[in-house]
Amino acid sequence: MWQTFFSLEVMSFQQQQKHTTKFSEFELLAQSIVEGFISGMHKSPFHGFSAEFAEHKIYNSGDSTRHIDWKLFAKTDKLYTKRYDEETNMRCHIIIDQSSSMYYPNKKEYPKLAYNKAEFSALASAVLLQILKKQRDAAGLSLYDDSHSFYAPEKGNERHFQMLLNTLETLALSRPKAVKTQTYEVLHQIAEQLHRRSMIILFTDMFQSSRDSKELFEALRHLKYNKHELILFHVYDKKTEYDFEFGSTPKHFVDVETGASLDLFPEIVQQQYKTSMLDYVHSLKGKCDQYNINYVPVDIRKGFEKIMLTFFQKRNKFL
Repeated sequence: MWQTFFSLEVMSFQQQQKHTTKFSEFELLAQSIVEGFISGMHKSPFHGFSAEFAEHKIYNSGDSTRHIDWKLFAKTDKLYTKRYDEETNMRCHIIIDQSSSMYYPNKKEYPKLAYNKAEFSALASAVLLQILKKQRDAAGLSLYDDSHSFYAPEKGNERHFQMLLNTLETLALSRPKAVKTQTYEVLHQIAEQLHRRSMIILFTDMFQSSRDSKELFEALRHLKYNKHELILFHVYDKKTEYDFEFGSTPKHFVDVETGASLDLFPEIVQQQYKTSMLDYVHSLKGKCDQYNINYVPVDIRKGFEKIMLTFFQKRNKFL
């Protein structure tokens, strides 16, 4: 009997009620997660950085060596550190892909899965916002699918943070629409709007046509142009989207963005599919290294707490 995967079937009433309950206290949920993470750390995973260089100052014993100007040392044989304007404040802009593929896996077909890709991205973003709020930093948010559907510039007041959290909660509770992703076009638009140096955090499953891959990395380079720090959360379901584990019975696959469908025996193409995905991910990581993009792989089946805690601990290690 044919089964359907990657489909956009409507949830039953009971499933919708359970789904709503999980995110009904979205802000409190994010706050509790942050308290659990940060309480076990000696410092925040994020630190402020300046938008612009201000001046040099003589290095004194006991000062941090993080901002020593080694080029100037080579010329003068004296140690100077760079001082920056607003060096205790940080600006962060979070970007979330909300195209149809981000709402996979379908909760009706995988009821035991805690989060789909969109829900994970929304909750992770809420946790990041709570950390930024604690530090009194400025945060902004962009959502996109086939267009730049939502944009909020970086601000640090309470009302602004509340608006961003409400937007993320709406994203987590929304239902997918059959829309394609135009990631590279939207990223170019966002890059043009970010005039001051910021930390940019992008959540996406990186699913686009092969002909769009080159354009996508040009857009990522554009985001790096003004010395922004770029963190790419590559969100996916490894079991099905990478390992193609659908059993041995014939299946009916539906492209959630275009509606195109295909009937096949998964085992026949599984090895070829896995090889292609491994090549793609290897190329993706290589490009991120080349452009100095912080690549964060996210298999949503590993659990939210484990994924985010690993990310925070890794950042603390290098700060």
